[in-house]
Amino acid sequence: MHTGKNLSGKPIYSITNGQKVGVVKDIYLSDDLSEVIGLHLGTEGIIKRKTLAIVRDNVAVLGIDAILTKNANVVIDDKDMSEIKGWLRLGKLQGREVDTPGGTKVGTIGDVIVDEDGMITGYLLGRVLVEGPIAEQRSISREVMIDPGDGDDAMTIDLSKAEGGATPETAEVVAQAVEAVDDRSFPLT
Repeated sequence: MHTGKNLSGKPIYSITNGQKVGVVKDIYLSDDLSEVIGLHLGTEGIIKRKTLAIVRDNVAVLGIDAILTKNANVVIDDKDMSEIKGWLRLGKLQGREVDTPGGTKVGTIGDVIVDEDGMITGYLLGRVLVEGPIAEQRSISREVMIDPGDGDDAMTIDLSKAEGGATPETAEVVAQAVEAVDDRSFPLT
């Protein structure tokens, strides 16, 4: 299990020749917030800025210490694949409000919990505005999401499902991810 923040800063190496391909600056998420679809390596160029990325299909392993790619020639830029500009980066998701269909504000997204296959299994909350199990866990599983939101729109969740108890698998995933996160990165304000 990883959090999105834990993936940032990791070196990326080619599995074929050990060549360093780059360093993760951020991760790209699918529109429905179900999976990691790519790695953001930053931008280059002063006049003609290019966004550099690696598509998830070219990633072999999301490791603990490093990320391994299928070969060394996997870095693309927004000139090669124009849709990169429209992809959602974790940095843009952080701070998105989380609420219920009735409008109750639950909190804000702080991070995502990612499994070894790049699938998002839950969300860590950066700020919690309700009391109860969600305030104690500071996280929600992906299964309770009704609508991921878009841009400035809030993510909508099923609060009763979120508080009513996650499946044992989800509870274990959330517990592991919470352990892996440094508590200082989520201030209680």
